[in-house]
Amino acid sequence: MADLRCDIAGVKSPNPFWLASAPPTDKEYNVVRAFKAGWGGVVWKTLGEDPPIVNVSSRYGAMSYNGTRMAGFNNIELITDRPLDVNLQEIKQVKRDWPDRAMVVSLMVPCEEENWRNILKRVEETEADAVELNFGCPHGMSERGMGSAVGQVPEYIEMVTRWCKTHTRMPVFVKLTPNVTNVLSPARAAKAGGADAVSLINTINSIMSVDLDIMAPTPTVGGKGSHGGYCGPAVKPIAMHMVAEIARDKETAGLPISGIGGIGNWRDAAEFMSLGAGSVQVCTAAMHKGFKIVEDMIDGLAYWMDEKGHQTLDDFRGAAVPNVTDWQYLDLNFETVARIDQDLCIQCGLCHIACEDTSHQAIAAQRDNGARRYEVIDAECVGCNLCQHVCPVEGCISMVEVENGKEYMNWTQDPRNPMNQKAAE
Repeated sequence: MADLRCDIAGVKSPNPFWLASAPPTDKEYNVVRAFKAGWGGVVWKTLGEDPPIVNVSSRYGAMSYNGTRMAGFNNIELITDRPLDVNLQEIKQVKRDWPDRAMVVSLMVPCEEENWRNILKRVEETEADAVELNFGCPHGMSERGMGSAVGQVPEYIEMVTRWCKTHTRMPVFVKLTPNVTNVLSPARAAKAGGADAVSLINTINSIMSVDLDIMAPTPTVGGKGSHGGYCGPAVKPIAMHMVAEIARDKETAGLPISGIGGIGNWRDAAEFMSLGAGSVQVCTAAMHKGFKIVEDMIDGLAYWMDEKGHQTLDDFRGAAVPNVTDWQYLDLNFETVARIDQDLCIQCGLCHIACEDTSHQAIAAQRDNGARRYEVIDAECVGCNLCQHVCPVEGCISMVEVENGKEYMNWTQDPRNPMNQKAAE
């Protein structure tokens, strides 16, 4: 059996599956249930100072697509509304009862050094393993000068991170907001401030939907709605891009990463880890299906690792990073064409319609003894693989490499590139 033990920035856990800072980690009862189910760690729902946090009702919105419930999830919930003292007592008790599990405490306080000094001191007394600075929340708290209001300003990130590194012995994780044009500036600022690791992504600013009967965003509170944080399976591609950018950036390379965003099964986790994540944090999937999903995550990842010959997580962590590149370095001479497996084809015609109407007219609609048949016109196929994506039958359409005898050439080498033409002149 593969060894799933995880060590990220000195925080150890029996497996890399952690629950993210969210409602599932808001109290001892939930966290104990999670640990009994097998989760390797938790990030306790964000703590703040004692002035009251008041939440609204309702507070969740969801997007379902093609019968998939909660493909996207939205919330307008704030940080914990439970007293700080109660949370700290429970954290201390849970850590004592479950010493082998990762206990990371999420924090958010006003942007003054003394506020951070005070809360860090109190968290240290719980013997938690680390803190996570919540610089990502895009609603409610950001309007108060916290959350993403800090996370969108690299100078603030560096400043607060440095304060925290000065005032605590615990490892400091910095949770980054995706609500920026380039995640590298915040990540570099976190590293400059001394962060031990970064966590990403936090939720994406969004309006989930509009109730057309009352003309208000959902979730609706007394006839009105607000922007909130978007998460769930639909954000996974965005999250993986940002994780990969940090993992392959020269200035942030080597900075430990806790990956977050749309992780719902072992394969999602393996993909994040192949892009450099050390641990993975889960929220929406647990809220959708309960804590026991971690059993399949653990078994699935271990089975896949055994199958691939990976003994530890380090054997494949970051393995995909060298293959992430900028578009300009892709091979312009690499060619593929579509192939349709006639034995699997159900003659629905979706490939033909998509290609004929919106692509390159490379799939011919034919009749074979009165039956419909679809064939690829090689001379017109550019290998875009739209047909493969619209086909409802798994494996029916494949992309086959064309042996054209051409050597590797990217855009920086292409004589058609205007910059190369100018250099030649």
